[in-house]
Amino acid sequence: MSDLSDLIISAIIRYAWWSGPIIGLLAFFESLVVIGLFVPAIATMVAVGGLIGAGFVDPAPVFACAAIGAILGDWLSYALGRSVGPAIYRHRWLRGHQLAFARARLFFRRYGFIAVLIGRFLGPIRSTVPVVAGAVKMPHIPFQIANILSALLWVPALLLPGYFAGGRLAQFDFAADHLMLAAIALCSVPLLMGWIALRLLNKPRLRNRTTATAS
Repeated sequence: MSDLSDLIISAIIRYAWWSGPIIGLLAFFESLVVIGLFVPAIATMVAVGGLIGAGFVDPAPVFACAAIGAILGDWLSYALGRSVGPAIYRHRWLRGHQLAFARARLFFRRYGFIAVLIGRFLGPIRSTVPVVAGAVKMPHIPFQIANILSALLWVPALLLPGYFAGGRLAQFDFAADHLMLAAIALCSVPLLMGWIALRLLNKPRLRNRTTATAS
């Protein structure tokens, strides 16, 4: 875990009543174009899930603020792409991330709405897909639907592993088996989304190789 992540966790332990806003800001910055590549949101949120499971932190404000922060971060990235247009790819601040933008553009061109929905779960392109969606003028409503749905899946998928590792499961007695199954299902969301995305991205390559072999 990075020094920044350790610092955030220490602040949350010391000021537990500020845990919601702190995690909200973390999720917001993690969703911003390029900046999100340097924010340790995943490790920090898993650790915060452990604090929730141990009873140190109230889950409701953390979940709400994290979801809101993630939604607003993607929304702002989308708005930047929409206002600047394709010229944003050549901006001097983004020149070192051309590969990430190229992958995001290819992914979005092929899958549109689905790319926005699962892009949040893909590290290399998670903070660039919303910009691409804005730059190509994806309609607001479909974008926001995908944005909100992905945030509502992403937050519990990161919090739940730490939550149940923190020992909260033992308090549920007869419902423990059902809760564990639900936790496993939700914790599998990032892996499933990543697998689907990789399959989608590699599908044209496989098809091209098959065609080349046949010829």
